[in-house]
Amino acid sequence: MAAQTLCSAFSSSFSGRPLHPFRSPSSSATGFSKPPRSLTIAAAAAGPLLPHGRRLRAAVIGGGPAGSSAAEALAAGGVETYLVERAPAGAKPCGGAIPLCMLDEFSLPAELVDRRVTRMRIVSPSNLVVDFGKTLKPGEHIPMLRREVLDAFLRERARSHGAEVVHGLFMGLDLPGDGEGPYVVRYISSPETAQQTLEVDVVVGADGANSRVAKAIGAGDYAQAIAFQERIRLPTEKMEHYEDLAEMYVGGDVSPDFYGWVFPKCDHVAVGTGTVVAKPQIKKYQAGIRGRAGEKITGGTVIKVEAHPIPEHPRPRRVRGRVALVGDAAGYVTKCSGEGIYFAAKSGRMCGQAIVRASEGGRRCVTEGDLRREYLRRWDGEYKGTFRFLDLLQRVFYQDDAGREALVEMCGDEYVQKRTFESYLYKRIQPGNPLEDLKLAWRTVGCLVRAHIVGEEMEKLAMAEKIAM
Repeated sequence: MAAQTLCSAFSSSFSGRPLHPFRSPSSSATGFSKPPRSLTIAAAAAGPLLPHGRRLRAAVIGGGPAGSSAAEALAAGGVETYLVERAPAGAKPCGGAIPLCMLDEFSLPAELVDRRVTRMRIVSPSNLVVDFGKTLKPGEHIPMLRREVLDAFLRERARSHGAEVVHGLFMGLDLPGDGEGPYVVRYISSPETAQQTLEVDVVVGADGANSRVAKAIGAGDYAQAIAFQERIRLPTEKMEHYEDLAEMYVGGDVSPDFYGWVFPKCDHVAVGTGTVVAKPQIKKYQAGIRGRAGEKITGGTVIKVEAHPIPEHPRPRRVRGRVALVGDAAGYVTKCSGEGIYFAAKSGRMCGQAIVRASEGGRRCVTEGDLRREYLRRWDGEYKGTFRFLDLLQRVFYQDDAGREALVEMCGDEYVQKRTFESYLYKRIQPGNPLEDLKLAWRTVGCLVRAHIVGEEMEKLAMAEKIAM
């Protein structure tokens, strides 16, 4: 989270690309911003009109933030929508931090939020501690929530707008032989039941990093990280320490290319880590983060252990035919932090709204060209540069402990913190002070130089300890 937001600040300073959350001009009492009138204007090269009395049929595979947001937009826009979800009570392991703007943009009620973090502590490989949050304004915070709570709320809201929630395990997708017929969704409701089918005109794949929809359309592979997390219920006095505090740890002992975290939840803390390059050793790094957190989490009871793949970059193909991928299935998780909740919900909503626009409110069929123009081009135009820049900055700060030391040192700078929270909390970047931006660039270079010196000394010390043993 801190790495993501710090990198966003650098992105503002050096790339000049703003982040602007999409906001519809009107909203309903239920909290969903209904598609504006422009969504029903015929797009160029529109698909054929559907037979009188029939609406466009869409299947959304996966009921997380991406799928539920897509289903809500589709159903509210006049499309006959089916949301297929295999495990309504399940939850993906997730730190659970979301940007503050998401509460308003997606009309999330306050009761979904477990904790409101106003203090964030970042700990370097050499145990340099930086308190990150000195520039927060009154009322600003980082909302922390549980995925099972958020996902259930978004699914129910999609259902309330007309989406039919189908509880079933998605088994496969049969593509139309001529490219013009219906897609056939195959699923089973339980191990004891026979396979069932559903014919639809368009499919939204929101079924996670191991997406079966992506495999069905030949979307191509991508590198994956693994996230491992334990939910630990702490004694009351220790839980009070994390009342409004989140901790992040960087170092080769907790992850060779990511970070470890201790994030507060309603009655427990989430303690976890992740890695791309050393997935078989994930339990060793989990022991590392527990060791670094130390006494603060000892005496707690592990109430749940979770692991899940996380995509490292967008798939080579995210639209093929009348099938579009969103969320983790598309690869929309940022480098540096693994932030994905906001981008999942955002991509799902943008895709659903794109289909509503192209289909004139469900009256026309859509084409691959529609999906590319109305969804993919808009998404890439808004976020592609940001994802690429964060990828570059992860390579700078996460390659070794020297880079991580520099990252933590930079986080102590108040200008960095101010720019960081502007970008993370509101997903927008205001023009910075050119002089301060230039100073920031020089400070970054200086931190990297000093960090490499510190890193060399730490390596010498470690070698001396090994010889002594």
